[in-house]
Amino acid sequence: MRGFGCRAIPIDGHDLGEIDKAFAQAVDADRPTVILARTLKGRGFSEIEDREGWHGKPLPAEMAERALVELGGERHLTVRGPRPEGGSVRTRSSGEVTLPGYELGAKVATRKAFGESLAAIGARSDVVALDGEVDNSTHAEDFAKAHPGRYFEMFIAEQQLVAAAVGLSVRGYVPFAATFAAFFTRAYDFIRMAGISQVNIRLCGSHAGVEIRRGRPVADGSGRSRDDAGRARVHGPVPERRNEHSLAGAEMVERSGIVYMRTTRGAYPVLYGPDETFPIGGAKVVRSSPDDRVTLVGAGVTLHNCLAAADQLGSDGIAARVVDLYSVKPIDTETLVAAAAATGDRLVVVEDHYPAGGIGSAVLEALNDAGHPARIVHLAVRGLPGSGTPEELMDAAGISTGHVAQAAREVLQA
Repeated sequence: MRGFGCRAIPIDGHDLGEIDKAFAQAVDADRPTVILARTLKGRGFSEIEDREGWHGKPLPAEMAERALVELGGERHLTVRGPRPEGGSVRTRSSGEVTLPGYELGAKVATRKAFGESLAAIGARSDVVALDGEVDNSTHAEDFAKAHPGRYFEMFIAEQQLVAAAVGLSVRGYVPFAATFAAFFTRAYDFIRMAGISQVNIRLCGSHAGVEIRRGRPVADGSGRSRDDAGRARVHGPVPERRNEHSLAGAEMVERSGIVYMRTTRGAYPVLYGPDETFPIGGAKVVRSSPDDRVTLVGAGVTLHNCLAAADQLGSDGIAARVVDLYSVKPIDTETLVAAAAATGDRLVVVEDHYPAGGIGSAVLEALNDAGHPARIVHLAVRGLPGSGTPEELMDAAGISTGHVAQAAREVLQA
């Protein structure tokens, strides 16, 4: 602890006097203080003190009676400690936010849109940002440049990244914590506990999926995440990556609980105009006609593959409806049910993610809960990716345009 610049106070954890003295010293310290309390399990009852095999086990009745006697008998004590003083909780800022806009058709990487949107949202003085020493990749650096006093570099310490975000949230700030989606696995227990504690934090995991260009060792290996949406869906809303305007960032500011967003490295054409909104829990039908025979469901990069596949199918006289499932949780069940009903309950769900826990699972759960069964072909990443161009990687994973079109033809023949 001293090596990290903290003040370390070792004490006998069974001595109330030492505990009280240590707390007093911590209050007066001008730096972080760590109290190291030496304790023994079962202290005070000789039959189990410092012995293995008793952790978490209730004592048998007769043994419990002997323990009470040895511990001094039954007593009724109430201990009240001092309450913290000073430091007011932040209130919502009234700063005006002007979100960035992108021209239709312009290629914009979703991680870049996240950084620019976050910097714009930083006009609110209660918004803070944290990053795990990859801010030039997540684009959290855009916020750091615009609002350096509210940016926190947590270095390669993802558990501390989430822990600090939780602490800032408790004090009334609106924290956005960013790192590679794969690296959030290191902080998963902290995310789980944040959910149990019902705190409000926003997480952004970049470089998700197999679609990352070749020649980047981290991207080709440990830096890729293909299971992050499944993990995140357990704890809170999951808006998929979108590069149009706010990237749902403004929506994330107002949401309570844990909100997780995934972004990718590549740049793709902007599909929506400046007046389009992306409320969490919604979806967009980006292509439809009265003659649609199959529904293609994608999000992020796979949405573009679905659109290209719809073009291929159209050249063969097959009309396909395309749904942008930009919000995975909450999910737009109404739009999914309507699309399924309109296309003979034939759906192809495509995701740059492992099959378990991602978009396919979310769609199946939504349709099942709505009592609307459908025939679904699920295209997802089912193996370990190698190195290559985005097109090569998606084709190898079975989620490319050609695979989507072929899956649609197969479901129509079933």
